[in-house]
Amino acid sequence: MIVAYVAGPFRAPNAWDQEQNIRRAEAVALDVAGLGAVAICPHTQSRFFGRTINETYWLRATMEMMERCDAVVLCRGWRKSAGSVAERKRALELGLPVLDGVGVFREWLEIAEEAG
Repeated sequence: MIVAYVAGPFRAPNAWDQEQNIRRAEAVALDVAGLGAVAICPHTQSRFFGRTINETYWLRATMEMMERCDAVVLCRGWRKSAGSVAERKRALELGLPVLDGVGVFREWLEIAEEAG
C-alpha cells in the first residue's frame, strides 16, 4: 500500500482556527484512505497535546514521519505554513512525489498502481 503524508497548516492564532486546520487535514486524510492508501496525518496525532511537548520536537517528529512516506499530499493553505513549506522542500530533496490536493494524488495513485 502507498503511504501518503498529509501536509498542511496546524498552528493558528487561536484554538478555533487551529481546529479548522486540523479538520481540513483530516478530510484530506479520509479522502486518501478512501482511495486505498494509508494516510499519515500528524495533525490528529497531536491535536490535544497542547504545549506539553516543545514545538522543536514536533517539527522534527513530523519531518521524520514525512520522510518515511511514499508521497506527500498538500492541504489547502500549505503555502502559509512554514512547517508545510519545509516539509515540501525536504520531500522534493528526497525525490518524493509532492501532490497538491487529493485530486492530483488520485491521478498520481492511478499511474503508480498501473506501473505496479
